Amino acid sequence: MSAPAAPAAAPSGPVRTVPDGLVVALACLGQFMVVLDVSIVNVALPAIRGSLGFSAADLPWVVNAYALAFAGFMLLGGRAADLYGRRRTFVAGVTVFTLASLLGGLAPSAGVLVAARAVQGLGGAVLAPCTLTILTTAFAEGARRTRAIATWSIVGAVGGAAGAILGGLLTDYLSWRWILLVNLPVGVFVVIGSRLWLADDRGSGGGRRLDVPGAAAVSLGLTAVVYGIVQAGKDGWGRTGTLLPLVAGVLLLGLFVLIEARIAGQPLLPLRLLRSWQLSGANVVMFLLGAGFFSVLYFVSLYLQNVRHYSPVEAGLVFVPHAVATVVGAKSAARLLAAGRRAPLLILTGLLVSAAGFLWQAQLGTHTNLVTGVILPGTVIFLGIGLALTPVAMTATSGVPGADAGIASGLANASRQIGGSFGLVALTGIAAAYTRDLLAGRDGGGGATAADSALVSGYDRAFYCAAGILALCVLVTLTLPRPRPAAVPAQASEAAEEAPEDGAEDQAGAPTSSAASEAG
Repeated sequence: MSAPAAPAAAPSGPVRTVPDGLVVALACLGQFMVVLDVSIVNVALPAIRGSLGFSAADLPWVVNAYALAFAGFMLLGGRAADLYGRRRTFVAGVTVFTLASLLGGLAPSAGVLVAARAVQGLGGAVLAPCTLTILTTAFAEGARRTRAIATWSIVGAVGGAAGAILGGLLTDYLSWRWILLVNLPVGVFVVIGSRLWLADDRGSGGGRRLDVPGAAAVSLGLTAVVYGIVQAGKDGWGRTGTLLPLVAGVLLLGLFVLIEARIAGQPLLPLRLLRSWQLSGANVVMFLLGAGFFSVLYFVSLYLQNVRHYSPVEAGLVFVPHAVATVVGAKSAARLLAAGRRAPLLILTGLLVSAAGFLWQAQLGTHTNLVTGVILPGTVIFLGIGLALTPVAMTATSGVPGADAGIASGLANASRQIGGSFGLVALTGIAAAYTRDLLAGRDGGGGATAADSALVSGYDRAFYCAAGILALCVLVTLTLPRPRPAAVPAQASEAAEEAPEDGAEDQAGAPTSSAASEAG
């Protein structure tokens, strides 16, 4: 079977075709690059800190600079794909991502690395919405599209584990710099392959413009607030260095609301959508879900290497069961939804399972058994997360008019990424403050053993707080209405693909009917 290499509408000559596998491979490679770079740095964080002199409080910025830029500009990237064409937007995003990877891999200082990671996030925000829409416009509805979407979903699911393993291998046997430089050959291949084999759609630009001011205001506002929280963890809440970025961030977010409500002709986020509690509440759940579980890989990576002195490779392998549990949870959720189970019930089940896993993970000690103290509780956490994510995404997008489906889907993805950034910063600050208090109470006594014990106690405090965040998430979920039946996937076999398909396809800013007509 082959996928058309040009739009089907009114061809002027013979339509050139390429094998389905090439189209799927290019889209999935783009998806893999984005997902990989969320997780690949976690295992390398201790090596990065030692090489570039990061402080414990500033180290999360290696992760957050990427996540914030990715979340803040995702809606803008999706809109660009709709206006200017998916292939050229995809190529532009991969190019920016690859060049930023080169800069980060060669970074001589902490500041340059953080800046490079932010630019990487921007590139990821541009290319990510294109990865699935490339498939949905290349393949008409049916078995071919289902196979392509299934492959895309699996790549996204295993990207986290692959990042941990690959990050460990590269850091251990080459250098932490190769966790970024490895993107170069992949990026070059994707750019060349896209120019050769992907359809050159022209987009629907016309007189429409990108809401660049809105995207800049929300991204800068979120970054300023996160920076203020970081400073609060270091210096306290009453210091000028804390209050100034917090106030600036709140003002910028207020400016974003003003731009969306009064100024932007094509707003990134039409505020009328937020009047629906189903959509708003589901996004609150997404935010809290991200705030809770994003910290797991970060703290456990530091624990394994700083306290247990595992090598990066050994630390990376520990996370393989976490990824398997996520896939099992997601597939189980898809089957249960197809069998008629209510989305809120599945969300509650997943949240309670994950909260129990966090309480178990909070029993971590300096000499805890690896299986019972790290692998099993982590598996429980990620099983619950996998079970909850699909019904949350469905709730956040069901019942939304077709013209707004992309915005709703993009908002859900952005909420999870932003929640993850806020949660990681907040929990890192809580852990560091608790560790400092314990060490101060001991007046430096106890040596390395006491320092390790205080460090692990700080991690445990963060895990307890994560369990509390998920408990709050449960309360919000109890208020959610049942999604409208019309928005529930009709075919059981496609239940697992519907939520991500709507998400990435519509992030490109195209109404569902538009994408379907292009695919035909």
